[in-house]
Amino acid sequence: MNKLILLIIPAFIYAESLKSLLDYATENSDLVVSKTLTQKAKASEVESRESAYFPTIDAGAFYQSLDEKTPMQAGDVYSGFAKVSFDIYDGGKKSSQLSQTENEYKASSFDSESTKKSLSLQIVQDFFNIKSLKASLASREEARKSLLEQLTRMQRFYAAKVATSDDVDRLQAAYDTNIYEMESIKFQIVSAKKSLELKVGKNIETLDDSKFREFSKQTKELIDSVKSLMAKKDALVDGAESVDSAYYPQLKIEDTFSVYGYERSDALHPEGVDNQNKLLLSLNMRIFDYGTVAKSKQALIINSQALNTQVSYFKKEQAMRYDLALSAIETSNIKIKSAKSALVSATSAFKTISKKYDAGIVDNIVYLDALSSQTEAKALYETSMNDLEIAYAAYYYYAGKKIEEFLK
Repeated sequence: MNKLILLIIPAFIYAESLKSLLDYATENSDLVVSKTLTQKAKASEVESRESAYFPTIDAGAFYQSLDEKTPMQAGDVYSGFAKVSFDIYDGGKKSSQLSQTENEYKASSFDSESTKKSLSLQIVQDFFNIKSLKASLASREEARKSLLEQLTRMQRFYAAKVATSDDVDRLQAAYDTNIYEMESIKFQIVSAKKSLELKVGKNIETLDDSKFREFSKQTKELIDSVKSLMAKKDALVDGAESVDSAYYPQLKIEDTFSVYGYERSDALHPEGVDNQNKLLLSLNMRIFDYGTVAKSKQALIINSQALNTQVSYFKKEQAMRYDLALSAIETSNIKIKSAKSALVSATSAFKTISKKYDAGIVDNIVYLDALSSQTEAKALYETSMNDLEIAYAAYYYYAGKKIEEFLK
């Protein structure tokens, strides 16, 4: 008894709940981390664009030495300077660029959330698919035990010459086929588990029996991938406005203060001023560029229209997936009832036929058919239960919700 407890305890200790897997993945998955870093980069870009509104201060120095001195200029001149610059008017370029970067940041934020929610849906699907595979494996294991028992029994009868070789061969074939199916399912479990571990970002020992709360219908919100496309479209429109600003006047003011020093000076090569303050007000306006700016703007506008068309398509797709997920829930509930009824009937039939087979009233063909029906019915019932959970996840995802909020 103590040994059994020691074997069971680790399974409970290391069993992963679906919620814990989702929480871990949304923080540690490589895909999520990548999107988060992209989002942080865009946040820095926004701060950079905001800083562009402030004046700039530059400092510098130069040293000039002439071997053949120029008349009226000292042979060596050195200087240090500080310059303050400010764009009085830039045709709206900075505001458009800031708006563009802010929309790109919004898009990256939506991309990050979209990745988390999409990953959560995939994890839920893997989680319950593994559950279904394990249920199928368990039903096959029960069938293996029954087949082995009957095979051993038939081999004794054959040795006692009260059974024929074909009786043994049929059971042996059924037993071996069942083993083959079990090994195939085991590989599917390993593959699905590796896929789940890759998505979550860590090794997984065992899975617990997580379920969703009782179903509640939700109002549909736009999923984050569509919101991201909308923000990217707005960013392109802002980019077009930024390009178009080249056609507007560009007014800039600069104030430069310089300090000078001189060497190798004489009457023919006098020193210049010791310091100088230069105020410069400049106005620039694009008169003609052979349509370069206009064509660049047009390209951005067309790209924004292309994204707008994608937005329209994906909105329709979300509405379709939402309705299908709702139908899948209704269908799954009907399937569960049918599968449960089939399991009850198959189990009852197998018990009766098993007794008749032991008594020699029915042959092994009838027995094997009843065993197969029971095995399939058990797997089908568990699979239908897990399919319902997957349908819940898909529904909440296409309703624009966070899946983990609806777990028990």
